[in-house]
Amino acid sequence: MPSTQQTNLNSPGRVITASLVGTTIEFYDFYVYATAAVLVFPKLFFPSDNDTTALLASFAVFGAAMIARPVGALVFGHMGDRRGRKATLVVSLLPMGIATFLIGVLPTYDQIGVVAPFLLLILRLTQGFALGGEWSGAALVATENAPAGKRALYGTFPQLGAPIGFIIANGLFLTINAALPHPDDSLLASDAFLSWGWRIPFLFSAIMVIIGLWVRLKLVESTAFTEAEKRGKIRALPLGDTFRFHWREVILGTFIMLATYVLFYLMTSFTLSYGTHAADGSPSGLGMTYQHFVLMQIIAVVFFGIFTAVAGPLADAIGRRLTLLWTTAAIIAFALVLPFFLTAQTDASFTGAMVQSALIIGFTLMGLTFGPMGALLPELFPTNVRYTGSAVAYNLSSILGAALAPIIAVALWSAADSTWPVGLYLAGAGVLTFIALLLTRETKDSDYDRASADDARDADEPDSALAEVPLP
Repeated sequence: MPSTQQTNLNSPGRVITASLVGTTIEFYDFYVYATAAVLVFPKLFFPSDNDTTALLASFAVFGAAMIARPVGALVFGHMGDRRGRKATLVVSLLPMGIATFLIGVLPTYDQIGVVAPFLLLILRLTQGFALGGEWSGAALVATENAPAGKRALYGTFPQLGAPIGFIIANGLFLTINAALPHPDDSLLASDAFLSWGWRIPFLFSAIMVIIGLWVRLKLVESTAFTEAEKRGKIRALPLGDTFRFHWREVILGTFIMLATYVLFYLMTSFTLSYGTHAADGSPSGLGMTYQHFVLMQIIAVVFFGIFTAVAGPLADAIGRRLTLLWTTAAIIAFALVLPFFLTAQTDASFTGAMVQSALIIGFTLMGLTFGPMGALLPELFPTNVRYTGSAVAYNLSSILGAALAPIIAVALWSAADSTWPVGLYLAGAGVLTFIALLLTRETKDSDYDRASADDARDADEPDSALAEVPLP
């Protein structure tokens, strides 16, 4: 059978643009909500006499989207493995864009009472549902059209959508907040910002969705899928085959992603809450302004993007597994010292330098661990269940990592009035990921053209993701 690495019909530019633009839009929409969940929604949708209670309620709705993501993975995974990658990628972009736009016009609690947070929850679930199908489709478009020996490099293109989307979303929020400052206290959002300014980033997503749809409609279906279709390998129920033949890969993939999710949402949502919380509050934070802290995050996210791009060629050179084992070990070590970096010092400038260092280190590690995932998770599965398998693993992990991380971190911080338990939480997630990687085989040289589990067995290739080589 001809190699998909040599016969792909999409030009490199088209592949890069389609996988990068789409995920940038999806992550932009997701991050716009994440920022608003800290800055706006506790006040406008979850009013409470207790700031921590309001923040936890906002994070609970934020986390609800992660529960919807596996549902989206099942629906879009089935569609992607039955009908093809292109159509699924186009369809998955619409719910995210529509939900994000509607959040921008949503009445607040003061206007319609408890209906407001309920509608926000529905729209947030829609966002999660859409993102559940987005990532895997973009990763498959990139890797199934990659030249030989460059799957991890091409797999980083959809991953770069995360830092780019973060920078655009938070840069826009930062600009609007600076243009509408509070007249008396820089730690507070102004009436204009709370009234209408926060809505602009949500409404702006409509323009980005139109651009994304135009790019994706120009795609040609991947050769890997069309070859599997010609050979009669497409399954009526890909989900059934995924859990029948590849349940080990699903479990391992879920835990391989765990540390990545926990690290990312601690570096974004939790640190933003902690950094902008009053230093004399309960629990005590760092008392930084929103503008200052988000600017620090944006600087650090540049390193996220750089090292995401670095991780691809590195994983192609030495392997995905070895790259991730070393990175996960570094995440565990970083987690144990993170609270020291986040501790308020007598000298405010020294505190700022320490926090900036923590953010840069954390996002650098995020790039190194997130970059190879675009290749590793799809490589665990054959073509006819690749969309479903990688989507389910990626999004099941979102429940364990992304959905719970901000809530657990805020609860631990509030209970101990310290970030040390938060560091231990991240270290524990890192240990689970490290174990999953030890149990996983290297996928760098796996046959990406195999259409089904039968093809792998016929080639005398181990079809399990369990490690078949000595540990590094």
